[in-house]
Amino acid sequence: MDGREMSGKMDQRMGGAEPAAETAELVRSRGIQAAVNALRRRELALGLRKPTLAVYDHAFHFIGGAQKYGLTMAAALRDMFDLTILANRDVGPEEFRRWYGLDLSGCPVKVVPIPFYDERNLIHLDPALVGRVDENPFHRLSRESGGYDVFVNNSMNEMVFPLAPVSVFICHFPERRPRTYFYADRYTRVVCNSRYTAAWIEKKWGFSPHRLLYPPVDMEAEGDAGPKKKLILSASRFEPEGFKRQREMITVFLKLLRERPEAADGWTFVLAGGSGPGNAYLDGLRELAAGAAGRIELRVNVTAAELKSLYRDAALFWHMCGLNGEDPGQTEHFGMTTVEAMQNAVVPLVFAGGGLPEIVDDGINGFLAGSTARLLERTLFLLRDPGKREALGRAAREKARRFSRPRFEAETRMIFEDVLALLAGSGDPAAE
Repeated sequence: MDGREMSGKMDQRMGGAEPAAETAELVRSRGIQAAVNALRRRELALGLRKPTLAVYDHAFHFIGGAQKYGLTMAAALRDMFDLTILANRDVGPEEFRRWYGLDLSGCPVKVVPIPFYDERNLIHLDPALVGRVDENPFHRLSRESGGYDVFVNNSMNEMVFPLAPVSVFICHFPERRPRTYFYADRYTRVVCNSRYTAAWIEKKWGFSPHRLLYPPVDMEAEGDAGPKKKLILSASRFEPEGFKRQREMITVFLKLLRERPEAADGWTFVLAGGSGPGNAYLDGLRELAAGAAGRIELRVNVTAAELKSLYRDAALFWHMCGLNGEDPGQTEHFGMTTVEAMQNAVVPLVFAGGGLPEIVDDGINGFLAGSTARLLERTLFLLRDPGKREALGRAAREKARRFSRPRFEAETRMIFEDVLALLAGSGDPAAE
């Protein structure tokens, strides 16, 4: 479409020669996309239509905490925008309802294929696989983003250049340093999921995010938590690389059984999490747990109902992801399962790093542990003091209310009220 054709369309839609002349000048001076954005903003100013918004994630076809974050955001914005979900693989509202309990019926899901990955039969669309000499495969998403008033990139994929008048980049963690095709700094607003993530955005990318929005967690028990069993729970994926440190936690529990049998009398340790087939790390955990005479259980790919039942029964929650790690990306950026446990009055004993200290206040609603020795020592303290366990459990449940889904939805709408104000303002936010 050349400048004269754009001007003609503007003239038809806005009813006058002056807007068309302005559009033609925009095309000449700043390009067609700037003219399209100006047209859209005038339509909104005249009340001709509802603002459009697209939420993109290259992993919407997988179950994940980051994907839940983006889709919960989308559900909260349905009344404010004409909403579209952008994905790279076939997925739809029925999966979103089953996986996350979200009603996104009526919201179109547009699949934008990425040949770079399709031709290699890759299920995981890892941006790190794109080399410096490769053409940017995500330019397809960049072009697609220009078709909406607001574009939200929830995928931590900084290779998508935003063309919408207003754009929002959701950063769950800055996994890669700036390099070829780095566009995270071109978004109108950057939102992060924790102060830990915010600090690493500043260190790795050299700028500060605009807003902090903690993830939505909605595993809270109905009514009172009820009596607890002598159960220690860990809930996280069985990563083949062992990042979640289940082996180290099993070793601590075995030591507890061996060296403090009187304190550990009647206690069991359950590790719940997802895993694909052929997981050698999981096989090794099973061999290690076999030495506990049935006191350690590994429950793989449990349903949401089964996990909720475990939270209801558990008294203590262990999570040591980040222990002995040097890569900041392999520490919990927030810690959603820790909050889920706390919502059920389970006392957290978690690693003293990453985003976890933002959730757990040491000695007030749980304990932070920087070593397995500290984890064992604080666990023994709680095993011997049921009154303290109960008090910390109540405090944990109270703290966890700060991370509820209603709170997330309300803060999301506040953020996007600001986005709408930017969209209605003078100038072109996409060019700022």
